[in-house]
Amino acid sequence: MSLPYFTGDFPGIGGSIKQRAADFFVQEVPLYEPSGQGEHVFCEIQKVGITTFEAIDRLAQALNVSTRDIGFAGMKDARAVTQQVLSIWGTTEEAVMNAKVYGVTVQWAARHVNKLRLGHLAGNRFAVKIRDVNPTDVVKIEPLLETLQRRGIPNYFGEQRFGMRGNNDQLGAALVRGDFEGLLKLLLGSPDKKLDDPKTRAAREAFDAGKRDDAMRLWPRRGGMERRVLARLIKTRKVGSAVLSIDEKLRRLWVTALQSRLFNEVLSKRLAQIDQVMDGDWAIKHENGACFPVTDAMVEQPRVTAFEISPTGPLAGYRMSLPTGEPLNIEQAVFSGSHLSLENFRVPGRLKVKGARRALRVQPKNVELAAGVDEHGAHITIAFTLPPGSFATVLLREVMKNDGLHTHTTQEAEPDAEDQDALENIDEATSAE
Repeated sequence: MSLPYFTGDFPGIGGSIKQRAADFFVQEVPLYEPSGQGEHVFCEIQKVGITTFEAIDRLAQALNVSTRDIGFAGMKDARAVTQQVLSIWGTTEEAVMNAKVYGVTVQWAARHVNKLRLGHLAGNRFAVKIRDVNPTDVVKIEPLLETLQRRGIPNYFGEQRFGMRGNNDQLGAALVRGDFEGLLKLLLGSPDKKLDDPKTRAAREAFDAGKRDDAMRLWPRRGGMERRVLARLIKTRKVGSAVLSIDEKLRRLWVTALQSRLFNEVLSKRLAQIDQVMDGDWAIKHENGACFPVTDAMVEQPRVTAFEISPTGPLAGYRMSLPTGEPLNIEQAVFSGSHLSLENFRVPGRLKVKGARRALRVQPKNVELAAGVDEHGAHITIAFTLPPGSFATVLLREVMKNDGLHTHTTQEAEPDAEDQDALENIDEATSAE
């Protein structure tokens, strides 16, 4: 991410993460415990090396239930050891506990009255091993982590949210502006020598040259979505029809990526003061997520210092609450620079995104540090808990000070978003409809 560091005065330790699944552990912190009664069976699973969607598909097949009847609170990375809770309708606790699923272990099962929904979690607990570092550098991290716990970490959206090609936000911007030709150029053209294999690059070049039939012939079979959209364009010769053939969930993902990029830009402009409110801000209460307008920053600042409340930034939408004063000036400058307005997020019959406010910072809790050497070499382990919707890689980025984090993986995301699995980037806060 080409975003400024919050702790720029602290040197980073470098290193790499996710060299192997066991180096990255994530466990959901439940929002509530199952009651023991009800039509749904809650279960905690541990999965290794597969996405949440893959785990759900395999579990559904083993239990002979529909994937639609399995609920989850957030997505979890594939290249990790992850523990999360699922809800399953139409089965029994015994069947769930006895299910034999490759890559998945069921830890416990108990009944509950409702289906688990996205966002129904209190947070995520991480334990991450940073490799290719000097273990004695652990002492350098302590004052940095003290600062992050006291002042907070920037609540940036991680790079995972912007997709493999890094242009999900551009696709979202084209979609909300109604620039369907621009969207198709990004989706089917715009070759990239670093990202595209020779056949895909040739197909994209053919599309940019207006040779749609050649692009269709050249496009690899694995590009199922792109081939489907291109086929619709060739058949109908209507760009709108081609865009509407794209899965709605994917289009929503692009819009949330646009929201994420706009939020990141606003946050970067307020980075040095993320632990300060200004007159005109909308502040958020961390205990319940409620937002309120700040009329006197000096009166509210002690609550900010105590980490009871924080200033917020925009998740753009037509019903999003706007700040006033200087906070509004900052947000409007970002929107104007992207040639967007909040009204772009509501197009009758096509697009309806309400929007919301998001905290500019979050507080890492229960932070622990350890250093050592195992059979794979030296490492520093950082364990911490973050609220849902925030990205572990943002904290690690502040510690390591190397963008990209040298993750040894090219895809997948972390909890809620991370990013990150297409649906992980669609969370309740965006209110996309």
